[in-house]
Amino acid sequence: MNYKELPGDTRVWIYQCDRKLSDSEIEAIKEQGDNFIDGWAAHGEKLEAAFEVLHSQFLIIFADEEQAEASGCSIDRSVHFIKNLEQEYSISLLNRTLVGYRVDEEIVTLPQEEFVELVAQGTLTKDTIVFNNLVTTKQDLETKWQVPLKESWQMDLIA
Repeated sequence: MNYKELPGDTRVWIYQCDRKLSDSEIEAIKEQGDNFIDGWAAHGEKLEAAFEVLHSQFLIIFADEEQAEASGCSIDRSVHFIKNLEQEYSISLLNRTLVGYRVDEEIVTLPQEEFVELVAQGTLTKDTIVFNNLVTTKQDLETKWQVPLKESWQMDLIA
C-alpha cells in the first residue's frame, strides 16, 4: 500500500539511518519492507500498513490503527525487522542520539554532541532545518517532521 493513501492519523515509526543508503540498498530494503508489511498483524488481524524509505536515509513504518491497533507483539516484530536490517546492511537505525539536519538538499546526520557544538560555533543556526523523528502520525510527518531548529525538541539540547 502507498502510505500517501493512509489517513492523517495513521501511526508512524521513523528510523533514521546513520548514513545515506545506495539505490540498490533502498530497492532491496523497500522490497523487504513490503514483504514485512504484507505479513504484519496484531492479534491475528492484518494491519493496514505501509513501508517507505524517504530521502535515502529514513525508514518509516505506517499503521492505520483505525482498522487494527498495533499491539506490543506486533510492535516487537517491527523492531525485530528493523534490527535485522541493521545487521544485514551494516547500518544503525535505532540510535536515538543522532540528529539529522539539512544543508541545502543534503541531509547530514551527527551525534547530538557534535550537533550542539556546530550550533555553538555558529555553523548551524536556529533556522537550520532539522528532522523531528519523534512525530507519531502521518499528518505530523507531513507538517512537523522537517522544521527549523528553533521550533524543534532539539532546541532543548542547545539551551
